[in-house]
Amino acid sequence: MKNEPTRTAVCPICGQTYHGRPAISREDNETRICPDCGTRQAMAAMGASPEEQEEIVNIIHEHTRAERGQ
Repeated sequence: MKNEPTRTAVCPICGQTYHGRPAISREDNETRICPDCGTRQAMAAMGASPEEQEEIVNIIHEHTRAERGQ
C-alpha cells in the first residue's frame, strides 16, 4: 500500500469516484475503499457517531483544499 501509485477509482462503499491512494477496509482487510470511507471506518471503530464522522471528514476536506490553495 505504501508504494501504491495514486489512481482514480470508485469506492465500493459510498459509490463516489476518488483520486489518490485508497484505504483498506477494516471489514475484510483487503478491499480498497476511498480515503473518506477509511476515515469513517476508523472513527466508527473508536466509537464516533455518524455525525462526528462527517464533521471530521468535512474538516479534513477544508484543510486539504486550503493546502492546495483552493
